[in-house]
Order: sequence, then structure tokens, then C-alpha cells
Amino acid sequence: MSDIVWIGLLASLGAGLMTGVGALPVLAGRHPSARRSDAMLGFAAGVMLSASYFSLILPGLAAAEAQGLGRPAAAGLAAVGIALGALFVAGLNRALPHEHFVAGREGAGAEGVARIWLFVLAITIHNFPEGLAVGVGFGGGDVANGMTLAIGIGLQNAPEGLAVAVALVGLGYSRLFAVAIAAATGLVEPVGGLIGVIAVHASGAVLPWGLTFAAGAMLFIVSHEIIPETHRRGHQAAATTGLMVGVIAMMLLDVTLG
Repeated sequence: MSDIVWIGLLASLGAGLMTGVGALPVLAGRHPSARRSDAMLGFAAGVMLSASYFSLILPGLAAAEAQGLGRPAAAGLAAVGIALGALFVAGLNRALPHEHFVAGREGAGAEGVARIWLFVLAITIHNFPEGLAVGVGFGGGDVANGMTLAIGIGLQNAPEGLAVAVALVGLGYSRLFAVAIAAATGLVEPVGGLIGVIAVHASGAVLPWGLTFAAGAMLFIVSHEIIPETHRRGHQAAATTGLMVGVIAMMLLDVTLG
């Protein structure tokens, strides 16, 4: 494998491991309040929103124009790519049984699966597109953009890992086991990262499609999964504040590193 493929793989692995790092407070018996948890997940949503636009959609438009497309055609390509990414995650949601922290069970056959695996599958559905985004970011050869995505995705993985671990402890599992499972859910990110970096590195023509596809996948997750979860317990103000902080933090990160 070329150097850029290795870098993309390792960066997506590092971002995925932040899921386990975020879960570590559970070992000390520290559980965030519902309000704080919703604020942290709101932050994760904000990071994903900002990353989708600043690190994926805008570079995707630029890549399409660099390949000779006019602005209208580049915008059309981006629109199709975003729609395909959203449809991809929507299909995963329908096909894979999973459970959300508040909303409950979804997907085919969810009633017949143990709750621990439903939680794992729910976070896996989140993490695969995130790893894909990091890999695609590196695949075009723009290391700065890839690093920005990896850092941003890593930051938003931490509160997700904590939420998973807290939920598992609430189901009666040991703290150590809960942290281990939370960390394991992040290991799907390097799989997505490897697929993304190889696909885009193999053909430059894939770059605008890959960037906008990853953006659509993440936008779907934010709207369909994370924001509804953070607004179900009456902590909308805290969740929205977290979201705004996440948007701003990721924008500053993108401008500074990119």
C-alpha cells in the first residue's frame, strides 16, 4: 500500500479509538447527567455538521470543478453524491437491527436481538460513514484536510463512546466490559477509512463522489439519529448549545489546519 493509504488507515483508526477514550470515565464511576450527556452529543452533531460542509462538500465541489465541470454540473454531482450517502445509511438503518439510547429499537428483527448487540450495531452504523469520510479526505492526497477530518471525527467520537458505556452499565454489565465494548465499536472506522482512501486513491474521478457521499451519510446520521436523541429528554437548549459549539470548533479547526 502507498504511504497515503497507510496514513488514511492509521488516522481513521486513531479517530475510532477515541470512542474508547471517551468511555474511560465510566471506570471511575463517573456518569454524566442527562443534560450534560445531551450537550456532549449535541457537540458531536455540530462537529459532524461542520465537517460535512467545510471538509467534505466544499472540497467535493472544488474537486468536481478541477476535473472540468462547470459550477452547475459540479453542484449537480454534489447533490447526487449527498443523496446517495443519505440513502446508503437509511438502507443500513432499515436492514440492521439496532437500538437508540432513548428512541428504542429499530430495524429488521430488532426484537429478537440482545440489547447489547443492538447498541453496538447502532454505533457501528454511525462509525462506518465517519471512517469513510476520513479515508476519503486522505485519498485525494490532501493530508491537511484528512487530518482535520480525523481530529474532528475523533473529538465527536468521545461523547458517543461515553454514552454507549453508560448505557451498557445501566443494563447491568461491568464497567470494564462496557468500556471494552465501547472501544470495540470504534474499530469499524478504520474499515470505512481503508475503503474510502483506497477507492479515491485508485481513481481521482472518484474524489468528488466520495467526499459528497460521505457528507450525505453524516448529515443523515445527524438529522435522523443524533439530534432526535438529544431532544427527547427536555434538554434542547443544552443540546443546541453543544451543537453550536461543535460547529464553531470544527470550523476553526478546518480553517486553522486546512
